[in-house]
Amino acid sequence: MGYYLSYLFRTINGLISGRLSADAGLGTADLGLLTSVYFLVFAAAQIPIGVLLDRYGPRRVQSALFLVAAAGAGLFATSTDFLSLLVARAMIGLGVAASLTAGLKAIVLWFPRERVALLNGYMIMLGSLGAVTATAPAEQLLAWISWQQLFVLLAAATGATGVLIYFLVPERASHSSTAPSQATLASVFCDSRFWRIAPLSATCVGSAWSLQGLWASPWLTDVDGLDRASLVGQLLIMSIVLSGGAFLFGMMVHHVKRRGFGPEIILAIVAMLFIGAELALTLRAPLPSILPWSVVAIVGAATVVSFAVIADYFPSELVGRANGALNVLHFGWAFLAQCGTGLILEQWSMDDGQRPVVAYQVAFGLNVALQMAALAWFALPWLRRLIWWLGSSSLFMPSSFADGTEPVVLYEQTVVPVPADDDAEW
Repeated sequence: MGYYLSYLFRTINGLISGRLSADAGLGTADLGLLTSVYFLVFAAAQIPIGVLLDRYGPRRVQSALFLVAAAGAGLFATSTDFLSLLVARAMIGLGVAASLTAGLKAIVLWFPRERVALLNGYMIMLGSLGAVTATAPAEQLLAWISWQQLFVLLAAATGATGVLIYFLVPERASHSSTAPSQATLASVFCDSRFWRIAPLSATCVGSAWSLQGLWASPWLTDVDGLDRASLVGQLLIMSIVLSGGAFLFGMMVHHVKRRGFGPEIILAIVAMLFIGAELALTLRAPLPSILPWSVVAIVGAATVVSFAVIADYFPSELVGRANGALNVLHFGWAFLAQCGTGLILEQWSMDDGQRPVVAYQVAFGLNVALQMAALAWFALPWLRRLIWWLGSSSLFMPSSFADGTEPVVLYEQTVVPVPADDDAEW
């Protein structure tokens, strides 16, 4: 329930952005900052929340923060100027900042390690139904009430959820006595494997959240020319794809790990598909727009893959901090992408209430370039191994040398040693 409301708060602005801008007199850059401050506060809170989750458990941390989110939703409903809306949105971001990591921590505490990825997928699938609710169902509700009244209802639901979590969620302490003395936050930030995966996960997942949470709506309106009903319908499809993607990723990681492979390869494939979808949008490929936008939506659920990798890298006593550290980059990048896109779009004047296509192409293209660089960095260990193998293979030796070698080669002699560096173990 907590992660469901978190996703609903994250994506609802894409639906109410037009009415919100009109009522509060917001420009494109103001709207980008207002919606993205949620990500900024969310990111800033991840490290302290990770420490609190490891120390006090998910029940107490989650229930207390949800009271802050409820207060923020109430303030948002009654605000009429930009500053108060900004403060309220920041309070909402802080209040729901533990929603994902508290659920992930609870799964690590309560279930065997081999089922963590599958259960992460289940939880994120159910939580991402909040994005589904933020489309057609919320649109139907907004036909009867104002967006201010909608946030009053959300404030009440958030406060009630915090109370339910406190009284109904069981406690289970992590076995910190068995943790090694060096298991601290520094253990996460000093691990080269973390810094190999983090840029790729952040630039892809954060950008997907930014696009679906806000900028998909202006693109579909300005570039694809969709009317309101078609826009809401396409956002609904994207949200359903997002929810199904979380379940799909959970199943994929579960089965891949059972066969002895790491989930890193799934993340690399997802990143390549995401880059391809964004290029299809920016280059105006002759495809139905729902296809690339569905890929964008499903990448928002790739946290299932990223957190499965993190769960393999660190002990359970450190998972809260490690997930929090990765979430700092996820939401930090979502803030930069969402706010930066608004600033870039603001550089072009509007024509009949619409931004030109080139403005979106520049903004989206910059994201793609950074994602490609992160993918190259992520793949560097495999590229080094490939180069090492090619350099060591007899196929690439001079013929005079190869002719003089022993024709019978043992299997053990064909195994190429990997240089002993920080990335060698994966």
